[in-house]
Amino acid sequence: MKRQNKYNKNQSTKNIFTFKGKFGNYAGMKPEKFQTGRVTLVAFSHFIHDVYTSFLSPLLPLIIEKLSLTLSQAGLLSTVMQIPALFNPIIGLFADNKGLARWLVVLAPTLTAIPMSLILNTSSYYLLLVLLFFSGISVALYHVPTPVLIAKYSGEKKGRGMSIFMTGGESARTVGPMFAVAAVSFLGQDYFYYVMGFAMLTSVLLYFTLEKEEEKTSIKKNGSLKASFNEIKHVLIPLSGILSARSFMHASMGVFLTVFVEKETGSLWLGGAALALYEAFGVAGILSAGTLSDRIGRQRTLFWVLIVAPIATLTFVFTAGILKIIMLVITGFTVLSTTPVMLAIIQENAKNNPSTANGLFMMISFAVRSLAVFIAGIIGDLAGLENMFIISAVIGFFAIPFLLKLEH
Repeated sequence: MKRQNKYNKNQSTKNIFTFKGKFGNYAGMKPEKFQTGRVTLVAFSHFIHDVYTSFLSPLLPLIIEKLSLTLSQAGLLSTVMQIPALFNPIIGLFADNKGLARWLVVLAPTLTAIPMSLILNTSSYYLLLVLLFFSGISVALYHVPTPVLIAKYSGEKKGRGMSIFMTGGESARTVGPMFAVAAVSFLGQDYFYYVMGFAMLTSVLLYFTLEKEEEKTSIKKNGSLKASFNEIKHVLIPLSGILSARSFMHASMGVFLTVFVEKETGSLWLGGAALALYEAFGVAGILSAGTLSDRIGRQRTLFWVLIVAPIATLTFVFTAGILKIIMLVITGFTVLSTTPVMLAIIQENAKNNPSTANGLFMMISFAVRSLAVFIAGIIGDLAGLENMFIISAVIGFFAIPFLLKLEH
């Protein structure tokens, strides 16, 4: 099939079952082979980087005790760390225009690790806020340009590359808290900052291993946010609709699942086990979806997971026993698996400003996810947790009309 830079406007909706999802070459370049070593290395750096970003939650009790924080002060910490995500498009534009994607990827693990490794050594709440804000900036500096390198190293198999990359980050959510607790137990709070050494070694490894991509890609300079948006708006707008519809299931399962299971069973342990099972199969879904989309098409993959996810969520709510566990597994596998497919779509359409395009996508993703968590909480307060899950699943079906718009 001849490759396309945009969707053919004359395609009918039935092509969602057959369309191969080839959106064009990266930055107008000839297709390259899948570079397993470099993709794996960047995914490993994603794992190392996100291990450090996961430190706040497990160490929060120690921070609250040391600085005598209120719960509202503690809650503000995570918010401050996420604020820089609003500047993702600007960071992407800077990376594109200056050709600094490789340098940002190389330096970001260390730049994130330094403030996150010092959070137990601060004597002031306001200094802690500064450290977390700078850590949030570094998080954005890493996550905006990295998919651009993954797209380059993946050649025609961008879905597979994005799946491996996202698996690194998702795995860090499990390992990071355990690593933080083990490190503080072994080193003590005063010497916890020693853990930043792992990130520094990772940055050195990246520096000597990754190509100088800014000298090898044909990205146009002096781009703009408007030009980048116009280039990808035919996919960004429908994908934003999909993100919005899916985000309610993501919020309900990711944030409130433990509370829901604990209220149903009376066991906090079962609630934690349910969340662990959900996240574990979410990693499996992330690892599988991108590779599958390379073979059967981006739209076709998204169609099936977006149909199955709300059905599995509804069935999870209304069943019990082994069937409930099976539905939880299927929900985790499908709800979390859309991200690598959508990242591949963005990169296949962002020929001139790939980092800026990814920044726009990530900013929208952050905004809709944050809003969905807030609204889901309100629904849960007013209608109860069970109805919150039901409403979230029903909203999930509204992703399908936006998916069909991807053809135009």
